Amino acid sequence: MPSPIAAACYVVRRAIRLVSFDAFRSLGIPGVSVLKPEDFIRQRVLIEATDWVLFPQTWQLNVLCYAWKRRVFPSPSTYDIGYDKVEQTRVFESLAPAHVPRTLIRAADEGAIEQAIDELGLPLVVKEPRNAMGRGVHLLETRSALRAWCAQHPVLYAQEYLPLSADLRVVWVGDRVLTAYWRRGGDGFHHNIACSAILDYEAIPGAALELLAALARTLGIDHAGFDIAWMDGHPYLLELNVLFGNAGLRQAGVDIAGTIVAHLHERVGSAI
Repeated sequence: MPSPIAAACYVVRRAIRLVSFDAFRSLGIPGVSVLKPEDFIRQRVLIEATDWVLFPQTWQLNVLCYAWKRRVFPSPSTYDIGYDKVEQTRVFESLAPAHVPRTLIRAADEGAIEQAIDELGLPLVVKEPRNAMGRGVHLLETRSALRAWCAQHPVLYAQEYLPLSADLRVVWVGDRVLTAYWRRGGDGFHHNIACSAILDYEAIPGAALELLAALARTLGIDHAGFDIAWMDGHPYLLELNVLFGNAGLRQAGVDIAGTIVAHLHERVGSAI
């Protein structure tokens, strides 16, 4: 059995080398070097000497993952699936179709308008494929409003309206649920914190957490805020946010930086 001194030396030898492209999301992570995304090509020597690259922007991934063979966090699959609501909904439908609201995705033409009303009814929810914090998500109540939306968007992403007084945010980091909370209130339709929702950490349904854990592990997702609707004892997957607000984590007193570091250490160790 190694002595305490030898064990300490082993920890020092295995200290992981980190660079990050997001100073805010790297707060509390020890020893991380923060770089500007636009400078990353010029920093190739430094980047190639690291164990992990944290929070790159999407446009950097091809170089980092495929040209330079770097480990990135969040994982490539997290970025790939979370980047576009259309793509993530298709993934959800392929793995857990009973847990996805009725959804229509097709070219935004007159036929799409009629199909959406026939299949989803009014009101219905429309979403821009690439947006966050509740932006680009709208409740449309009339045919004329839907026609106006389609005139401004090439793709119609529409879902059935679920009348909710709250939705559930589940934060998944590494290989586990870090925290979960209800977002209650908001502006009457959006339940985001940015829309003045109130957070509630009580009575989180276990079935929602089990669904999320199975999905995240299957997909290799390691950093995401999942939004879930809970209707009549049944969870529905709404969307996945790769980058999410930390207000709910701070209020819960959760150490996200420590969780990330522990996960990165574990992943490096498993690759040796």
